[in-house]
Amino acid sequence: MSGRLSGALATLGLVTLVASTPGLTWAAEVRLRVMQTSDIHMNLLNYDYYQDRESQEFGLSKTITLIHQARAEAPNSLLFDNGDLLQGNPLGDLVARVKPLKAGEVHPAYKVLNLLGVDAANIGNHEFNYGLPFLRQALSGATFPYLNANVMEADGRRHAFTPSVMLEREVTDEQGKTHKLKIGVMGLTPPQIMEWDRQNLAGRVQVRDMVEVARETVPALRRQGADLVVVIAHTGIEKTELPRLSENMAAQLARVPGVDALLLGHAHTEFPGPGFAGYPGADLDKGRLFGVPAVMPGRWGDHLGIVDLRLSDKGGRWHVVDSRASLRPIFDRANRRPLVATDPMPAAVIATEHQATLDHVRSQVAHTDTPIHSYFGQTVDSLAVRLVAQAQLRYAQRAVQGTALDRLPMLSAAAPFKSGGRQGWTQYTDIPAGPIAIKHVADLYVYPNTIKVVKLTGAQVRDWLEMSAGQFRRIDPAGPAQQPLLDTGYPGFNFDMMWGADDGLRYALDLTQPARFDKEGKLANDSHRVVDLSWKGQPLDDQAAFLVVTNNYRAYGGGHFPALAADKVVVDAPDETREALARDLASQPSADEGGLSASWRIRPVPGVKLQFLSGAGAIARLTPATPVRLVKENGDGSALFELAD
Repeated sequence: MSGRLSGALATLGLVTLVASTPGLTWAAEVRLRVMQTSDIHMNLLNYDYYQDRESQEFGLSKTITLIHQARAEAPNSLLFDNGDLLQGNPLGDLVARVKPLKAGEVHPAYKVLNLLGVDAANIGNHEFNYGLPFLRQALSGATFPYLNANVMEADGRRHAFTPSVMLEREVTDEQGKTHKLKIGVMGLTPPQIMEWDRQNLAGRVQVRDMVEVARETVPALRRQGADLVVVIAHTGIEKTELPRLSENMAAQLARVPGVDALLLGHAHTEFPGPGFAGYPGADLDKGRLFGVPAVMPGRWGDHLGIVDLRLSDKGGRWHVVDSRASLRPIFDRANRRPLVATDPMPAAVIATEHQATLDHVRSQVAHTDTPIHSYFGQTVDSLAVRLVAQAQLRYAQRAVQGTALDRLPMLSAAAPFKSGGRQGWTQYTDIPAGPIAIKHVADLYVYPNTIKVVKLTGAQVRDWLEMSAGQFRRIDPAGPAQQPLLDTGYPGFNFDMMWGADDGLRYALDLTQPARFDKEGKLANDSHRVVDLSWKGQPLDDQAAFLVVTNNYRAYGGGHFPALAADKVVVDAPDETREALARDLASQPSADEGGLSASWRIRPVPGVKLQFLSGAGAIARLTPATPVRLVKENGDGSALFELAD
């Protein structure tokens, strides 16, 4: 065995047994490195537009340094992006809404990715947030293939996008000889786009089940001569089996015959990684899911995903004989230090768009006399979330004025979008007292959602709040004196709180009870965490009709909340929540004056301290009025707090 080959295989942790029988010849062996980015969300630069400062913890400009390093190590490599690229921060909003792309202009994301040499890319769910016309216009600027196999035209018969591509590449084997390799690549996105972006997609496209489409497309690529099949799926990994048309179907896709590499995303988590220990089919050492090499590189460019494959040419056909998937981070979270330098290319090629974004986000719209933050937004009533609910409420009251809906009581639901955790301990809204700029409005509401109003019964309102209460762990009143409060696997954007017009709604949460619903919105226990639920000082009537203001994601079923679906929508407003929020803030002398008051609380558990983690920045925001105490700062950017008795 040559020194070069043995060294290469040692790097991969692979061992090859070579026959020494006279007359046998070496089978050609090729090392192929597949690299992946995903869920960049327009963080092309390592710049936090909300805090208006550079960040060392995210940004494609950091990931690019890892890409160059990984390419230099491997004689043969491919680079793919897995979507959720075009939306996610004020730079994305600028080119889609504020200063829309003109005909023939190249989207800043593709100014960067075109130079990076991407081989192909997938379309994520957030690509649809700005509508199909904008998406098609933006994609036209990419110089590499864009794929999606499960979004169909309105007739359901034709693909809305290019479903797959056959890449033909010349590769070099371990003996220095060149070969032709055909790589079939397909893309998939969650069917839930029809719920989440209903106003953009209804009547325009249909979406098929990801696994069903993969079972058709993978063998078709093989029949077309693919030596290797790569599935780029904008989907995450669930621990349990899910029904068809679910958003996280990685485990099922890994079991589709003929898949050689599975590139994942959407969930903003890291595979292989300790968070998936004990998951069915997960091999964290080799980075495999049910035997298939798989990788999911977090979010915002904080990791580069790598799948290393060893291919052997046996009988005229290439086969994967070994593999390893791994992640490379840009930042050391434990020691709070950057691991790579920033590549200068992105800043150079999108300098104009970056400056235009800064000019826009720095413009003032309002004022606040007190700091506004979301550090405690998952555990106590939060001004940051309440301001959103207030703006939604006022908008909807104007929308229904003079109609038959005007007589119904109105509630407003909102959630803490920036709540740290898997996003990182700096990812909280934190607006100092003083001027409120556009960047702060975007910090309060990070998605381009639109306002919707649904009509529900009191019982359905109660179930909505019960579903939200699933973010908390069950507290054992006879258990330890300190107990963790939050289920860290529950996304903060699904913790809806509610307020009522004229401060009419009040409720408490009894966390000694088990959650009534599971994460799919199915009844799990005959229990109630929502207690003391009242409207205008009286117990809330389960039979009464209510209007609830929310966003398009939630109204159309996002998050699997019971009863919520298109048939409940009675006001289908076109305006973005952020626009309503900016107008509402501008109309007030100060953001913290004359608004809604606290509507809910967690009921204390005698003898038990209810503890939770938040960003260490929260320490500076503690005041005597905050019903929270600091337990300790952890030194990793987080701090431990507990609810005051």
